[in-house]
Amino acid sequence: MDRSGAAFRRGRLRLAHLVRLVPVLGFLTGVPAGAAPLAPTPVPDLAGATLQPVAYGALPGWSADDQGAAFATFLASCRALAKAPAEVGPASRPRLQPALRQACAAARRLGTPNPVLARWFFEAHFRPFAITPTASPRGFLTGYYEPEVEGSLVPGADYAVPVYARPPDLISDAPGSNKGPAYRMQNGARVPYWNRAEIEDGALAGRGLEICWLKDPVDLFFMQIQGSARVRLPDGRVIRLNYDGHNGQPYVPVGRLLIERGIVPRNEMSMDRIRAFMEADPAAGKALRRESPSFVFFKAVPLKEGEGALGAQGIGLTPGRSIAVDRTLHTYGTPVFISARLPIASPAPETPFQRLMIAQDTGSAIVGPARADLFFGAGAEAGRIAGRIRDPGDFFLLLPRFEPREAAP
Repeated sequence: MDRSGAAFRRGRLRLAHLVRLVPVLGFLTGVPAGAAPLAPTPVPDLAGATLQPVAYGALPGWSADDQGAAFATFLASCRALAKAPAEVGPASRPRLQPALRQACAAARRLGTPNPVLARWFFEAHFRPFAITPTASPRGFLTGYYEPEVEGSLVPGADYAVPVYARPPDLISDAPGSNKGPAYRMQNGARVPYWNRAEIEDGALAGRGLEICWLKDPVDLFFMQIQGSARVRLPDGRVIRLNYDGHNGQPYVPVGRLLIERGIVPRNEMSMDRIRAFMEADPAAGKALRRESPSFVFFKAVPLKEGEGALGAQGIGLTPGRSIAVDRTLHTYGTPVFISARLPIASPAPETPFQRLMIAQDTGSAIVGPARADLFFGAGAEAGRIAGRIRDPGDFFLLLPRFEPREAAP
């Protein structure tokens, strides 16, 4: 092709690229005719932390990240903000929802942008703020995953560990929440619901609450910690189980007990070490599990091809892009940039992790303004990585620039 033809092709590509930029540039330069007026989104109060505005150039690794992947995850949250899914967990703080919906409208106009355009989208529609906890200089990260375990729809010698659905006699002061006490009626009075030991000893047996039966009681314990699982049946089918409430008893981190008793050094603690302890001495493992009286109930939910575990926002989580946050402080759908060095490639915290994440889930142990659980996907390898992450990290909240004027306080 001659030089003039090549120049023509380059010019046409630039023009097509600029056409795709129109929604972003238009959002910055004005509001479409007839649209509701916009107002700058006020910086929210974040209990237990200060928010300091920073430039995107100050975010470590921002320019090297794939914001296109984060954009796809953000769009999933946008769909949930537009129409609540059928399966939704505990609600998050609603303060940023109007502003997020405003950004979502612009995101939908972009379609599927390339990574560079996706980065420009986030820079155009969000302002970054460093989150500095008042109690510590940095935030704290853990990991979680979706276990895949062996189970059966009928009990048998190899499948003797029942997975229970939420009992109809369970009374909760906060239905749908993963916190707070729960009760049952006894002789006309409310009493605490059965604890783990009582349930394992048969308190719920024979009531038709069994969804399926597992091979290994350790698998059930880790399912309850993670809040979901894929159960592979003997015929090869896979069913998904998702969190559907708990017995209201306190959750005791058994890893902490192993550290306090000198069984596992603090710097070696991981889910693999907990599992190894339980499997090496089943009686001691059973006794350790019973020191945490909390017990989680499940429900079967549809398993779509390629979809990650369902988060509290009611959508499938994206491995490496979804996080669980403190729902009382943050709004589902909010982008959060995280910078840390984590034990991903090896047990040593040496792998750089500088990535834009989307808040789509929560958890009873996820408490604080700069506290997140990173979702790593399903299966054993995801579990190995997630189980060894207990590391500090830096958090940057991406605050939507604008919200509908009527939503401003």
